[in-house]
Amino acid sequence: MAEAAETQGTGPSPARRWLRRTITVAFGAPLLAGLLQAPAATSPAVAAEEATGSKTVDVSLDTLAPSAPVEGDTVTVTGTVTNRGKKTITDATVDLRVGPRMTSRSEIEQVTGRTGFRSDSDPAPLEDAPTVEIARLGAGLSAEFSLSVPVSALELDEAGVYQLGVSLTGKTSDKLYDRVLGIERTFMPYQPEPTEKKTQLTYLWPLISSSHVSAETGTDDQQTPVFEDDTLAAELKPGGRLDQLVSLGKDLPVTWVVDPDLLASVDAMANGYRVKDGTLHVPGRNQAVAERWLNTLEKAVQGRKVVALPFADPDLASLAHRGKDVPGSLGHLQSATALAAGTVETVLHVQPSTDFAWPADGAVDRSIVAVATSAGADKVIARSDSVRDDLPYTPTAARPFGDGSTTAVVSDALLSTAFEGDMVRAENSTLAVQEFLAQSLAITLEQPEKQRSIVIAPQRVPGVAQAQTMATALHGLSARRWSQPVDLLVAAAAKPDPDASTAVPGSSRYPKKLRDQELPVQAFRDMKTTRDELDDFKVILTAPDRVVTPFGNAINREMSTSWRGQARAAAIYRGDVLDYLQNLTEGVQLVDKSDLVLSGRSATIPVTVQNQLLQDVHLVLRLTSGNKNRLQLNGDGIAELPVKVNGGHSQSVKFEASANVNGQVPMTAQLYTEDGTPYGQPMTFNVKVSEITATVMLVIAGGVLLLVLAGVRMYSQRKRVAARKAEAAAAETDTEPGETEATAGTEATAPQPEADGHEPEQPSDPTPDTGPESGDPSGTGEKVDR
Repeated sequence: MAEAAETQGTGPSPARRWLRRTITVAFGAPLLAGLLQAPAATSPAVAAEEATGSKTVDVSLDTLAPSAPVEGDTVTVTGTVTNRGKKTITDATVDLRVGPRMTSRSEIEQVTGRTGFRSDSDPAPLEDAPTVEIARLGAGLSAEFSLSVPVSALELDEAGVYQLGVSLTGKTSDKLYDRVLGIERTFMPYQPEPTEKKTQLTYLWPLISSSHVSAETGTDDQQTPVFEDDTLAAELKPGGRLDQLVSLGKDLPVTWVVDPDLLASVDAMANGYRVKDGTLHVPGRNQAVAERWLNTLEKAVQGRKVVALPFADPDLASLAHRGKDVPGSLGHLQSATALAAGTVETVLHVQPSTDFAWPADGAVDRSIVAVATSAGADKVIARSDSVRDDLPYTPTAARPFGDGSTTAVVSDALLSTAFEGDMVRAENSTLAVQEFLAQSLAITLEQPEKQRSIVIAPQRVPGVAQAQTMATALHGLSARRWSQPVDLLVAAAAKPDPDASTAVPGSSRYPKKLRDQELPVQAFRDMKTTRDELDDFKVILTAPDRVVTPFGNAINREMSTSWRGQARAAAIYRGDVLDYLQNLTEGVQLVDKSDLVLSGRSATIPVTVQNQLLQDVHLVLRLTSGNKNRLQLNGDGIAELPVKVNGGHSQSVKFEASANVNGQVPMTAQLYTEDGTPYGQPMTFNVKVSEITATVMLVIAGGVLLLVLAGVRMYSQRKRVAARKAEAAAAETDTEPGETEATAGTEATAPQPEADGHEPEQPSDPTPDTGPESGDPSGTGEKVDR
């Protein structure tokens, strides 16, 4: 009835409402008190305060030794604590915390991502372990610490990976109670006894640099190479990046992965080089540095596996995504691959493997794999964040790819990227090494009864600190308690895991960040332009290798992976190569002519070809009459003559011309290669035909005849006078008269041909082959030779 009354809007009586309120207060007060007290430990505000407080102090772990301890060792951790807060810290203690054994690689990743202290997951400090007391630590100040503890005191139950934390507990003036103000975590791989099945581990050691050599060479017989700058020397000097990679790598069980262009560049330096300095080329000064580095490297790789990338390390992804549709682009990859083995053998005297392709960051898709294998490589080095295996363990790296004709060697992403970033800071280096060792042990313990093969492909161009950290990590594996080193060829031949992914990722899976760094389509168009001009140029040369080799190498360098993220610098390099090639091609040209005057029905028209190169050239010169009815060349409107011009000379070529009608005729001269391809720009000039009439010719002929008759009469008279004088002299001296006559006849003898049978040149004939001369047009009103 009460419910009916409430439904009808009548409400309970005042006495009943008072009773209900009293009961609610009586029973609700304890519950409300409990609810008000509970947030003191778990409310978001308190949790945020705890998280903020645990980041007040920055704990830096600078060293941890040994990195992979065994029974009987003493673990020493050194570092620095820095007060990042605004309050002074008092009564602080630095202590060690060892967590439970981790059972998977994902647990290691989770711990790596944590920052502040978490009471629900971070272990308590070790009992009976040494600590460091810090009575007072002012705001912004730092203090160093060193903690040493026997392995027996670390409470390690069995082999595995353990979390090791270093924390600072203390008080601040606004909170006078102990709390964790800072913590840093790392990992301790603990494997005191060798595992039954050790993981086969392959580590790639890359010797790759950016492009340094231009397309220009010296004019000497050795064609001294010209470098864009001398920055490569800084990498080769003691302590430099490449010096450190060789010094460290020679003592490590690694597979050397080299760019043949780097070897060729250093070899060129060792044999003498020049460096661009504005518009000048100055001698390089680091020949000895290059020679020392090459000698050290040659000794380091003897008896080791060496993998040669295609010359200049071409960007396979850029070629696949932007360049393959530009004609001729795939041909650059093929030439770069063909050049690789010979370069390595020549410089290092070892036989390299050229079967591997390595796209940037190991990211692949179908088009990249197709391009990578188009030049002969049948193995592609990919990475596990591109080729993903949905498995609870890490499978063997090698597996068939796509249709099975290609082998994918899938490097481990976590291990391959472990040493990227700033490794100059001791803390970053130490943490990277410990995580690397922990991950490698975790891989082995995933399936301890099964041996697997893991490949690690680090960053292409590691810095000095990164290389040193990589070496430290590999030394940490030197005891070979859970891994053993093998080279890349062995890893590629390992038996594949049947459950590993063999599907080639689609293009949509390719990372946008990497795609944005690729060479643009225009880059490949520029390469095609350079290649086409080079092909047209080389056919006219008598020593084409002097041009083809440096420019071919330069085109390969234009496609290098080292240009990623450097679009402007790459465009400048391509432009410089093309400009230099065009300057060379323009060194062979026609010398401009001014208008000519042709008097008479026939004459020769000279055209001069200038060669400013250092080698001889051979072409075909074609002269075309704009009006063959008025002026013909060899009886037609077009005439062609072969021409060979010595280096540094000019050659005059003469065309026979015949005129039919007076007037002006436009003429066009054009050079061609011997296969009929136009070379250079055409040259035009005009010929003015001014024919002499028949009447004038008769008058001239009559005048000539009169002159001849007069000459004959004068000669006869002089001869008679000379004869009379000779008779008189003979009478006086008893000399035979014929003797004097013979002598006189010798003076009148006509000029004889030269010994080669040719008529002597007339003063009006231009020199056929001359030295260097001006390319300026001939003078106005030039008359042609008749």
